[in-house]
Amino acid sequence: MIPLRDSIPNVHRPKAVWLFIILNASVFLYELSLGQHQLLDLFFTWGMVPARHFSPGWTEEAALLSSTAPFLTYMFLHSGWAHFLLNMWVLWIFADNIEDVMGPLRFIVFYLLCGMAALAAHVLFNPQSDIPVVGASGAIAGIMGAYMVLYPHGKVLTFIPIFFIPYFIEIPAVVFLAVWFVIQIVTGLATIAQGQEGGVAWLAHVGGFVAGIVLLPLFRRRDRCYYCYDIKAGRPQH
Repeated sequence: MIPLRDSIPNVHRPKAVWLFIILNASVFLYELSLGQHQLLDLFFTWGMVPARHFSPGWTEEAALLSSTAPFLTYMFLHSGWAHFLLNMWVLWIFADNIEDVMGPLRFIVFYLLCGMAALAAHVLFNPQSDIPVVGASGAIAGIMGAYMVLYPHGKVLTFIPIFFIPYFIEIPAVVFLAVWFVIQIVTGLATIAQGQEGGVAWLAHVGGFVAGIVLLPLFRRRDRCYYCYDIKAGRPQH
């Protein structure tokens, strides 16, 4: 499922969202200028390698235990065009409404905390992995979790390829995000059951999504909640 647009308008210009997109795009353009070996060095230096921090052999050999930068910098690295474009597209669709209810500064902190929570979920199940974790997916999953709480009444125009036939359908946001979340859990558990470490860090998505829901009450501003769902009234606010 690929979201194309949502039905919730934003009131304020999403300055922080633009900042994150520009930062990610700048880093990705830099990646494109590198050779294969240089790119691997970049991923292993600034991406998050769990074993480097949690495996005694690695930490002694690399002497990088004290380096905490990758816990943040991993969010701004991407492994290819598809990885980068899909992340930035989903960020653009859902994040403007989250920034609306937080303001730029709160949103920045929220985004980074969701990214770190996502990483923690991945490391919890893969502490000995020597594969770099890169990408904004975990932080964006946090935004999706917050969106599900704030705008379950929203609609998401979704592209679903069925046997190479493009199918477009408008799905309630709560259904779209709940299905996405279940897919992450099932795929993540299947990956663990098969003893795999590589590929997509599915459980990081789960951790980020849950973090977005848990952290939301600390960062939302009710005076900026223009289109949020009012649970007590059972209807959207206006």
